[in-house]
Amino acid sequence: MARPKNPGSPIPLWFHLGVLLLGSATAYAAYKRNAHESILAFCTRPGSYSRILLALFLAINWKSLPFAWSVRMWYCMIMHLFIRDYHTHTPNKLFHPVICSSHTSLGEIDYRWHKSNSTYLSDFDVARSHLMSHLIARSGHLAARNGKTRLVMDPSSSPSNPRPARGGFGIGIGAVHCAFKREIKPYQRYEMWSRVLTWDRKWLYIVTHFVEKGAVLPRSWDAPGFGRTRKNSTPGTSPVWEKKVFATAMTAYVFKLGRLTIHPAVMLGASGLLPDRPGGWTISEDASSGLAESTRPAKEEPAGEADQMTEWTWERTEAERQRGYEYARHFAAMNNLHAWFDGGEDGALGRFSLG
Repeated sequence: MARPKNPGSPIPLWFHLGVLLLGSATAYAAYKRNAHESILAFCTRPGSYSRILLALFLAINWKSLPFAWSVRMWYCMIMHLFIRDYHTHTPNKLFHPVICSSHTSLGEIDYRWHKSNSTYLSDFDVARSHLMSHLIARSGHLAARNGKTRLVMDPSSSPSNPRPARGGFGIGIGAVHCAFKREIKPYQRYEMWSRVLTWDRKWLYIVTHFVEKGAVLPRSWDAPGFGRTRKNSTPGTSPVWEKKVFATAMTAYVFKLGRLTIHPAVMLGASGLLPDRPGGWTISEDASSGLAESTRPAKEEPAGEADQMTEWTWERTEAERQRGYEYARHFAAMNNLHAWFDGGEDGALGRFSLG
């Protein structure tokens, strides 16, 4: 499916022209300054060994350099939102994972000589941004120009004269939970498997698994060019795979148009990821309701195990959503923990520096 002429792109034409001109100017400046002579001098003049060793050290620890996180984040968003074509995934692919590879740089090591717990969050940012940018590229562009596309209507407008909601489109993170299981050693490579877990009226929940690189491979890839196709399934059973999991995290995403919260089903549906459902996907008031017991499958299999020849109905999507919500509802309950803060009513232990 070819990308349309970017009617919903929130980035104006002058930005694209500016990037092109800046890149051209940088290349011309490097040419005028005889870049090859500078590189030769860097490698041969006195002190070259120290410079080369420093360059190699920085190269293998680039994740810890200043602005490295920003570069990683902008790369995945620009790649999926403005360079690659929109995906053509059907609803049976909604719960499939996106896989990102990374490694533990020296700057991420703690005093126990393994990946610091705090550094997992920056990797989560990149992995789940790849997933979200890939899945909702189409609906994100529509929401960014909601005044013209009318994807989201203002609930306060008159039914006889509905008007589109106003405001800038944005995606926010409400909460993150991470459970650590096994340590990741220095320079060890790992993969982050991120997928949609479930959603309710406000939040879209994403689960990410840190997995030993190469330990598990998917049976196939949903689109060409994203990986090599396997002929056989991954050897072993689920308990064997669990031994390869380093950590698991859950993230709650919220979609905003100004101050108005967009139902996650609206974003997923506008990207072609939800099957038709009688009454639509925003009718259920209770996140855990909406599927009668008589319509539940006898065995709620994971989406990745579904028979591709079987019709993917709205009941199957709802069953998978509810299966994931059994975990998400406990996570959502943690929002009430804010009420436990009492401002030190009974006193405090002390105040310490270097915090």
